[in-house]
Amino acid sequence: QVQLVESGGGLVQPGGSLRLSCAASRTSFTTYVMGWYRQAPGKQRELVTSMSNPGTTYYADFVKGRFTISRDNANNTLYLQMNSLKPEDTAVYYCNYQGVRFGVRNTYWGQGTQVTVSS
Repeated sequence: QVQLVESGGGLVQPGGSLRLSCAASRTSFTTYVMGWYRQAPGKQRELVTSMSNPGTTYYADFVKGRFTISRDNANNTLYLQMNSLKPEDTAVYYCNYQGVRFGVRNTYWGQGTQVTVSS
């Protein structure tokens, strides 16, 4: 079992910045992907960005050049730096962990943190 605890959401004006954090419990998976999804009201959850081990990074087109994913391996924490925020970035942001063992993918979610971009 992997526990994910997110923090860092809030209200920010358009053009502002926020940094989300996701603290993960220690795991024994050696192959995994961590990432951020978001879900706006009335919309499906969508992938924002992800980082795999070994390292491959993905960004959705709508955040390229504005958001940056990073990981602190020593503290088992994932970050999402969000710059130049737009009202359409308003959503609940979820941390996601997918670990693979013996060919089976195990998926875990954080509780979500609200990001609101509004003037």
